[in-house]
Amino acid sequence: MKRKLIAAVGVAAMMVSVAACGSDDKGGNDDAKPADRTGNLTVWLMNDAQSTWPEVVADATKQFNAKYPKVKVNVQYQQWGDKTKKLDAALSGDKFPDVVELGNTETMTYILGGALGEIDPKKYKNSDTWIKGLKDTCTFEGKMYCVPYYAGARVAVYNADMFKKGAKVDKLPTTEAELTAALDKVQKEYGKDKGYSSLYLPGKYWYAAMSYVAAYGGKIAEVDGDGKWTASLSSPESQKGIQHYIDLVNKYNKADKTKDEQDHANVMSNEKAAVIYGNAWEAGSVVGGQNGNPKLEGKVFAAGMPGPEGKPLPTFIGGSDLATIAKSDKQDLGEEWISFYTNEKSQEGLMAKNTLPNNTKQLQPLKAKPETAPAANAVESSWFTPIAPGWAAIEKSEVLELMLLDIIKGKSVAEATKKADAEINKLINNEGA
Repeated sequence: MKRKLIAAVGVAAMMVSVAACGSDDKGGNDDAKPADRTGNLTVWLMNDAQSTWPEVVADATKQFNAKYPKVKVNVQYQQWGDKTKKLDAALSGDKFPDVVELGNTETMTYILGGALGEIDPKKYKNSDTWIKGLKDTCTFEGKMYCVPYYAGARVAVYNADMFKKGAKVDKLPTTEAELTAALDKVQKEYGKDKGYSSLYLPGKYWYAAMSYVAAYGGKIAEVDGDGKWTASLSSPESQKGIQHYIDLVNKYNKADKTKDEQDHANVMSNEKAAVIYGNAWEAGSVVGGQNGNPKLEGKVFAAGMPGPEGKPLPTFIGGSDLATIAKSDKQDLGEEWISFYTNEKSQEGLMAKNTLPNNTKQLQPLKAKPETAPAANAVESSWFTPIAPGWAAIEKSEVLELMLLDIIKGKSVAEATKKADAEINKLINNEGA
């Protein structure tokens, strides 16, 4: 198993062209002095950068061009909805970006497919403090194939007015025992509405369920020294976490328990929930945006989600990474641009927009800032999905969602996790051969 793997998840076709299109000439002038390098560097960033921190993008390019004045940086902004489809098509042809932003759940597919160039962490001044959970999303078999860009975390998003009226508390409680006691009072206050959930946890919300698995020391799967993965949802620790999650769903979710989390911000916007567990930015979605409720302005806040065992609930590590494309002949220039775009100066620009940086050093001051403290404090105790060759197939097959749905419909945790483990083991070591 200790070898590069080609994943059968839609990227195998583009690998046919890697050897043919790859080049060792780094743009044809790698021996030239930086001031003499020429050509174009194409960078794909997501539209978040264009709308939220365009000045950071411009400054990174300015820093780059101070060293490479004859290299034109062409930044092209992409949409999350169709970026992957466009990237796969580009990589199968001869017109592709040299640098690309990937959501950290996307990196694994492209690492295992051989699409990303290996990066040297020593070229990045803050690499020794990169957030481990984010760094792990770029790492395979001891090598790195992308650079952490920014981090994200799930937190409790709550309606303070409902807690004040129903439980006579001004803030979200910090322990799970205190939280559930408060939720019981809030449910009693607002429960005349049969669709009201003091805590809205959708039954198929696997990111949340796996956070409870992590809280009890469980894992989705484990890897041995030879790189072979084995599912472990049926371990005592994992089963305990899943049961705890299901108990919360059954007790507090008064709506359709068979749904996922896609519309949970809307549920809160409609004043049908006092708490949801979501991305930190979803607090803003509850109030503003297309489906937001402006009447909730000043009432909805984010806080750390209390977990079992008297500790905060471990969060799934969210965020984005930046990578060079393996068949680009400008990988060295791509790494240079990424180094400017992710250095401490650039990260400060993201932090000014309440976005979590890629490193623990700069994360520290955000732990004291009310707008960012919940996510900043959550991100270091985080978990991530297995960096395994078949993980994309597992997600596509919705193994975890179907397991949770089975339990919601009455199957025992033991039976459902045993079935899920069997399905995971069929897929997780798939080499795409």
